[in-house]
Amino acid sequence: MQYDHDSNPIHKQPWQRGRRGSLCPAGLHAKAQTLLLESVKVGKKRYVVHEGKAYCAQQHGKDLWHGYPVGWMDLPQSSRNQWISQNRLKRREVRKHWGN
Repeated sequence: MQYDHDSNPIHKQPWQRGRRGSLCPAGLHAKAQTLLLESVKVGKKRYVVHEGKAYCAQQHGKDLWHGYPVGWMDLPQSSRNQWISQNRLKRREVRKHWGN
């Protein structure tokens, strides 16, 4: 299945007046399609782990998704546990990035 990703400047450019949002690491946009395809759907959102951090994507159009970094506390516990058991995630990474 092919998904489209839509970048939002609030997750790429710091210091935007009146805007809030967690910043994506530089270069992550190039990997967005791959991450979206690797993500798991939980409810209406999709989640993925990349380099020890959690990312969430929300749909806002037909097959159009907007992704951003989140803290591990925002991710469903079942997904965290699954990735830990699959060795895609280490418990120390969860502790390190718990709030973001």
